[in-house]
Amino acid sequence: MSETGELSSAGAFRHERVATIFVAVNTLPPEASRRGLDREILGLALPALGALAADPLVSIVDTIFVGRLGVVPLAALGINASIFSMAFVLFNFLAYGTTPLVARAVGRDDRDAAGRVVVQAFVVAILAGVIAVLALQALAGPIVSAMGAEGELRASTLSYLRIRAFAGPAVLLVTAGHGAFRGYHDTRTPLLVTLGLNLVNLVLDPLFIFGFGWGLEGAAFATLIAQWVGALWFVDLLLRRRSGALGIEPHLPAVRDLLPFLRVGGELVVRTFALIGTLTLATAVATRVGTVAVAAHQVGSQLWLLLALVVDSLAVAAQAMVARYRGTGASGASRAASDRLLLWGLGTGLVLALLFTLLAPFLPRLFTNEPQVLDAVGEIFPFIILMQPLNALVFVWDGIYLGLEEFRFVAGQMLLSGAAASVVLLLVIPLDWGLQGVWWGIVTLMLVRAISLAWRYWNPVRSEHPGGR
Repeated sequence: MSETGELSSAGAFRHERVATIFVAVNTLPPEASRRGLDREILGLALPALGALAADPLVSIVDTIFVGRLGVVPLAALGINASIFSMAFVLFNFLAYGTTPLVARAVGRDDRDAAGRVVVQAFVVAILAGVIAVLALQALAGPIVSAMGAEGELRASTLSYLRIRAFAGPAVLLVTAGHGAFRGYHDTRTPLLVTLGLNLVNLVLDPLFIFGFGWGLEGAAFATLIAQWVGALWFVDLLLRRRSGALGIEPHLPAVRDLLPFLRVGGELVVRTFALIGTLTLATAVATRVGTVAVAAHQVGSQLWLLLALVVDSLAVAAQAMVARYRGTGASGASRAASDRLLLWGLGTGLVLALLFTLLAPFLPRLFTNEPQVLDAVGEIFPFIILMQPLNALVFVWDGIYLGLEEFRFVAGQMLLSGAAASVVLLLVIPLDWGLQGVWWGIVTLMLVRAISLAWRYWNPVRSEHPGGR
């Protein structure tokens, strides 16, 4: 996440299509047909799913190669994976905020506004990325100590962290690039870029780790280069090759022009922090329940997040579609798209629940063969299955409200949901509810989210809301 001429010829994002999208969206009928909506949903969601699924491949490939170096390098890689995940997840507003802002501008046929959002997102990505690099370099020692790394493990962890930290701006540019293209209703280009940077990492990993004999540091350099290839690829596409068709004029925005974007970012950071904080609390409580419990919780969480990945592609489609229809002023089409997306989400959730019911005897064994852990996973597996329809609706509703740019509402309802779930989680140990109590806390999180999102959907506070009639 090297640019070649084949990208355009592959049909990822043809210039003639880009040149007409600003006009085409304004010719939409007041009510979109079901068939047309289904085509649009699948056209956005399927490539988005591919990109979401391919995104973790860098870490997976690194783990495969570094695992051959021994226990210490593998442990150092695992610690760094956690550090970088926590360091950059708060900046996902560069995708979630950029997509609806660009899509709404596209919907109202305002090329200049869409282009300005892209430039602002890139500027914020660079600034935030530089700050992240400086912070990681300055605090590398304390961060590694806080993670409990000592002796040989500490040295390896520090070495990897200091190298890969320089990928900070690249990671955030890639995030902004995803958000921008989604706003232009193109989820194929981000998929190709994601696959491209993974290919670079796949080639460089064995070359640097074994061929050059750089070991763990070779993996860090491979990831660093791969991320910068993806970042420069996005920058080249948006600010040079397609800038004319997309209406993007590369120029440095004034600080005051960045303030609205930063406000959006602040609200989305609150949302993300509330979600991560609640899930981290759930893990902390499971740890206090016992070693077997936290091991089972880790397996259950990974399965739960895997399913979330599938439905998240529909949330990406929701952000782009609702924002675009909002830009056209076609409230009927916005409502129809929202209802159809929710139906798709519910159907997907039911299919996932059925699929995981059938695979329940086998899936946990992909992660562990320990009988005690498998028994504990069996106790919480019904939660994972039964929550799928609920999760799907919540994720799609979340995408709808991000598409409406209801960032403050989304942040507020996440804080409310996290607080309710935290109350349940904090009672687990005193009341001896065990691991099932931890998962009742997660159910509470998702249930309160669903209730608050549904209430707002069917009781709109303003006419442009998709629940409006």
